[in-house]
Amino acid sequence: MKENLVKILTIFLLISLISCAKNPDKNFEVISIDNGNGLIKINAEIADDEQEQMKGLMFREKLNENDGMFFVFENEQERTFWMKNTLIPLDIIFIGNNFEIVDIKNAVPCKGEPCALYKSSKPAKYVLEVNGDLTAKRGIMIGDKITLNKRG
Repeated sequence: MKENLVKILTIFLLISLISCAKNPDKNFEVISIDNGNGLIKINAEIADDEQEQMKGLMFREKLNENDGMFFVFENEQERTFWMKNTLIPLDIIFIGNNFEIVDIKNAVPCKGEPCALYKSSKPAKYVLEVNGDLTAKRGIMIGDKITLNKRG
């Protein structure tokens, strides 16, 4: 009985390690935004599966100034985000499949139900969330282009 338990726990640990290692550098992307005055670099965590996208930046108490989360979807369509369980204000940058910013929303934490919805005005395949007001501070605007770069 004890041997079976050890085998089961070992298998569970191996599966957990493999799932964590499926893409070991997925959290090491640098998003460069060309706002016409130079490149703005954002260190982005990548949310490319449904579970990561649903959690997003929930429960984070802070986000470093040049950090964010980059959401990768399978297709381009209008996107809707909300701020449930999100503790910090965010700028939600909607990006088309051509890597051009198509919309920006300034989102505030949801203090009670129902939470506000932040919908893109145009279809987006990608979304970048950064600290609230970063787009205004750094001059990031609709029409700016982004590029993805592996960090390190």
